[in-house]
Amino acid sequence: MLWFLHLCAEAGIAVTSYTDNAEGVMLENADGSGRFTEVTLRPVVTIQGACSESEIAQLHKKANAFCFIANSVNFPVKHAPVLICP
Repeated sequence: MLWFLHLCAEAGIAVTSYTDNAEGVMLENADGSGRFTEVTLRPVVTIQGACSESEIAQLHKKANAFCFIANSVNFPVKHAPVLICP
């Protein structure tokens, strides 16, 4: 999220609200251990003024490339943003 907000600020995009309902897929082993195999971030982003869904999607993709957490895990971190432009 912090990288996304930083990139928006650099692009002159005013984010007025950001909430996320992340979902993960976990593989559980017979012995009770397990691991995540995939995570999908589902941010709801509210932008002040005009906005472009494709530009927001690109900023999420770029933020994912810079994200310390996404770069530290061995499973894909996907993004499914919802954009609100009042």
